Amino acid sequence: MIDEILRARRANQPLSDTQIQAFVKGVVEGGVSRPQAAAFLAFTFLNGMSDAEAVALTRAMTDSGERLSWDFEGPFVDKHSTGGVGDKVSLVLAPLWAELGYKVPMISGRGLGHTGGTLDKLEAIPGFRTDLDEAALRQTLRDVGCFMNGQTASLAPADRILYALRNETQTVECIPLIVGSILSKKLAEGLDRLVLDVKVGSGAFMTTEADALALARALVRVGNGAGVHTRALLTDMEQPLGELCGNALEVIEAVACLKGEGPADLRALTIALAGHPDAEKVLDSGAAYERFCRMCHAHGGRLEDLEIQGVEPLVIPAPRDGFLHRCDARRIGMAVFRLGAGRLRAEDPVHPMVGAQVHKKVGDPVEEGEPLITLYHAEQGLSAALAELAEAFWVEKAPVAPRKLVLRTVEPEEA
Repeated sequence: MIDEILRARRANQPLSDTQIQAFVKGVVEGGVSRPQAAAFLAFTFLNGMSDAEAVALTRAMTDSGERLSWDFEGPFVDKHSTGGVGDKVSLVLAPLWAELGYKVPMISGRGLGHTGGTLDKLEAIPGFRTDLDEAALRQTLRDVGCFMNGQTASLAPADRILYALRNETQTVECIPLIVGSILSKKLAEGLDRLVLDVKVGSGAFMTTEADALALARALVRVGNGAGVHTRALLTDMEQPLGELCGNALEVIEAVACLKGEGPADLRALTIALAGHPDAEKVLDSGAAYERFCRMCHAHGGRLEDLEIQGVEPLVIPAPRDGFLHRCDARRIGMAVFRLGAGRLRAEDPVHPMVGAQVHKKVGDPVEEGEPLITLYHAEQGLSAALAELAEAFWVEKAPVAPRKLVLRTVEPEEA
């Protein structure tokens, strides 16, 4: 059957649900070879897929392994971000949702390149385990209301295989394949609702609003088509989110937000994604912080032992008086990556303590000599980080408006 499937893909002819299921099953069980799977990805990259095919692919990838199921009351909700710089929203949103009465079974990933990963941030907390087994996850979700764990071997194994092949075959930037990869893991969590944070800008996977909107609409259509109520927000990633970038630093900023403090943009985005009328009141109460502490304890984490150590600060000042016109998220993310906070390959180690504090955002007035950014480094990669920052900040004489954080919302009926 695989030859017939590949001929149809090459000719841009529609595939049936049965054919797509057979392809995914063959990928996992070995009946489809790596060259055959690579050809399928290449033809899909060139020809695209219909929504019906994307739904079928997502379902088949979800069904390639076990699905989590829950024998207690929900509703079960989760959030996914397409990745950005300083994006620690998940650390705040999961316990906030739990405090609002939802159950949040959050399966997260590691960072690659200049974008940080939720698991790397959590593992900066001494003792925090992101490899709990299903029994522990079930107990934590029942007792605490949320967990934040890595993908188990039994969840969507087709995605792990195809994702690696997409990296090797330069077929990552393909909307149907992105949709299948993201949603297969989320559908396997046993969700009722899913909220997507689709980033757009220099520090995002999608750098233009048109591309980000196309991805958001496809995710919303396919998610709802697969039976999970799905909505998406397009959010700005021309500049970092919040002030702190780097694994341990971002945990510290998330904790501040959970205590009702923290940067205004991080608070605003968390509340917008929460989508609940009481979200701001509950966040300000500090109750979500207590929930986060309980979750850390359930994962073996000792939040009280987290402190920044082994790094030195280096302040980069403003070159002139004026207003900040550019605070380039990608260059700042790459600077933090050069210091050791990120990785090129999944198996690479990361330095939990290095990072940066961004003191100014677009639209802010600045004075010559005033700090723009402080790097926290352990000497490794410092010169490369400074080179990345050479054009990250533009200070001009004329005032400029602050950037809009939430660009638009995509509801199911609008996709």
